Amino acid sequence: MGTVKTSNRNTARYCVVFLAFFVLFAVAVIWNIRSGSVSISVKEIIDILFFGNTENTVAYNVIWKIRLPRLLLASLLGGALSLSGFLIQTFFRNPIAGPFVLGISSGAKMFLAIVTILMNGIFSRMPLSITVISSFVGSLLSLLLVLLFTGRVKNMSMLLVIGIMISYICSAVTDLLINFANESDIVNLTHWSLGSFSAASWQDVRMSAYIIVPALIVVFLMSKPMSAYALGEEYSRSLGLNIKLFRVILILLTGVMSSCVVAFAGPISFVGIAVPHICRMLLKTSKPILMIPASFFCGAFFCVICDLAARTLFSPTELSISTVTSVIGAPIVIWLMISRRRNEF
Repeated sequence: MGTVKTSNRNTARYCVVFLAFFVLFAVAVIWNIRSGSVSISVKEIIDILFFGNTENTVAYNVIWKIRLPRLLLASLLGGALSLSGFLIQTFFRNPIAGPFVLGISSGAKMFLAIVTILMNGIFSRMPLSITVISSFVGSLLSLLLVLLFTGRVKNMSMLLVIGIMISYICSAVTDLLINFANESDIVNLTHWSLGSFSAASWQDVRMSAYIIVPALIVVFLMSKPMSAYALGEEYSRSLGLNIKLFRVILILLTGVMSSCVVAFAGPISFVGIAVPHICRMLLKTSKPILMIPASFFCGAFFCVICDLAARTLFSPTELSISTVTSVIGAPIVIWLMISRRRNEF
């Protein structure tokens, strides 16, 4: 009887959490669309989005050409970054692991900077396909470099320190490359390296959706193997799970989603660590079948709110998205590390 009550209580909690995500995200969407230098009422937003009202040309153009693509891109990339953080945490079985901390984002940034400088003069603007591929290769190289140390380092805290050092090395190489770039490349790379959704377009939204949506579907289909993997390798093998293949797929999915974020918005810090942990605290479970959608929706909401703060707090000056996510995410990471340290003693 007690087990049934606990199960019902858990189900109720899951429903409340997901409903809260949906409501908060809907509020964030409306708030984001109506806020800015051009104020738009909720009635106008509904008329323009659902009834195609074009009487107010300025509001129509602001919504469809600026705010809506930016909102959708922030949602897709925020969800992808949070989900890639959950995947990397599952892989290392460590809640402090994340794309930014392990140097994956910095590796993508470094390789993209190299390609941008090498391609100077060939393209007036870097094609999206080359940007995405460059970011993916860079993130994968950084992740593989971290994996080389996993067999030699038993302490996971030390592995995180190595990841941070790799991140610093990649950032230093990027800064060095910028010194040898021409002025236009320096401006573009510097602006991009700060992280922003300001240049979002419908083409960016479509391209990122083509990458992220299939990856999200594959991740969700892997929820059962991930649950088995979380219980230990021996248990996973007893269920017939191919550990090597599973790890390769997990790494590739992490690389694809984190590099997609870097390619379209630049490196964004702490979302991949903080958001999955927030979801665990709210759901009080680490079940992948629940954590996967929760991480994605919470990450989407988190980035939409942070982007809203970045462009409105000190308007007309716009902050970088990483500035806002760091202010919110860094305290969570510090608290996480202190909590883990206490548990070790």
